[in-house]
Amino acid sequence: MTDAVHWPVPAPNTPHDLNQQLTFLREIDQLKQVNRNNLLTTNARPENTAEHSWHVALLALVAAPYFPKPVDIDRAIAMLLIHDIVEIDAGDHPIHLRHDNAAIAAKEEAAATRLFGLLPAAQGAALHSLWREFDTGTSDTAVFARSCDHLHPELMVMTGARASDKHIQIGVDNLATGRASRLKQTWPAAYDLLDALHRDQTATGPLADITAFIHQTDALKQVLRATPILSDPRQENSGEHSWHLAMFGLILSGHATDLSADTQAATIIKMLLIHDIVEVDVGDTPIHGSFDAAEIESQEQVAAARIFGLLPHKEGTELTALWQEFEAAESPNAIFAKSIDRAQPVLANLAQHGGTWPTYHVTREQLEARVAAKIKRGFPALWNAIKPEIDLWFANNT
Repeated sequence: MTDAVHWPVPAPNTPHDLNQQLTFLREIDQLKQVNRNNLLTTNARPENTAEHSWHVALLALVAAPYFPKPVDIDRAIAMLLIHDIVEIDAGDHPIHLRHDNAAIAAKEEAAATRLFGLLPAAQGAALHSLWREFDTGTSDTAVFARSCDHLHPELMVMTGARASDKHIQIGVDNLATGRASRLKQTWPAAYDLLDALHRDQTATGPLADITAFIHQTDALKQVLRATPILSDPRQENSGEHSWHLAMFGLILSGHATDLSADTQAATIIKMLLIHDIVEVDVGDTPIHGSFDAAEIESQEQVAAARIFGLLPHKEGTELTALWQEFEAAESPNAIFAKSIDRAQPVLANLAQHGGTWPTYHVTREQLEARVAAKIKRGFPALWNAIKPEIDLWFANNT
């Protein structure tokens, strides 16, 4: 099998294109409200599809070197970020239930056509093609991405606390005869890992270390942020936020090309996948809240060392360096990534009638100093695109 679609796909970067892209990014926020059958590792609630998409992309980022065949890790991550977007229209379909597969396929294709059709034509067509490649498994990279998608829920069940007999049995059956059983052919080491976990045996080696990392980072899905999601007043969690930010990077990074020849979409996306992982230990720090910046920075450095230190040495070292680059905000990639990180909560607050701005008594001047400066530094066109909505809100609410 060969990879059919080159990645990254060059993205258009005109003001009209940006407006279309923002429409798409607002629309896909709805994925945060699609619940899956499996639970978080704490069993606190069902996992939603947005945070699943973040977590399985993160799994691909650290596990690709241990797949039996060479794969394009950047394209695999892109596939996994978009692979379940169609569930906005088509919903989730639990693996242990019977389904009309032909009807589901038709519904998902229609959803893909609608959603990717919101984007500029060339970009939408490229991502639609990438989605189909994943769905049909027509490249080694797609096989790897699908294998991660099959591996992830099994890890969730088998490393979760107090997993119910029902969910354990679903996992056992899935490994024996369901989708996860395909790992025996596509990724024998992953299959053997799951088999050991199912038998309550101790697993060792790189994939066992990666399993510990995935288990720990699942906690990010329970770290609540100050801002709401765009499609509902409820608070956003840092897992689904990380997915949305990575999608912002995937869709908007074409606009970064005028900053530096060194600006790379793949690096920006990876930064945004991991940028908030330290919140597993430290929690979220609202930008408009009151906090000791030096103390938070110190705590985050300790958290980064602990969490990335769970990984095999090479992957842990690389991700630590990438996270530190993001935090320093000195490279073109980090500056652009930071600008997106500041912009997404603004869109959420605007979508929810000001969101937390009234709660924190945010003034127009404070928003300019704390948020606008960073967006303008890395992505001035984005600030220009959202500024009229901001001006209108403050004009009507202050």
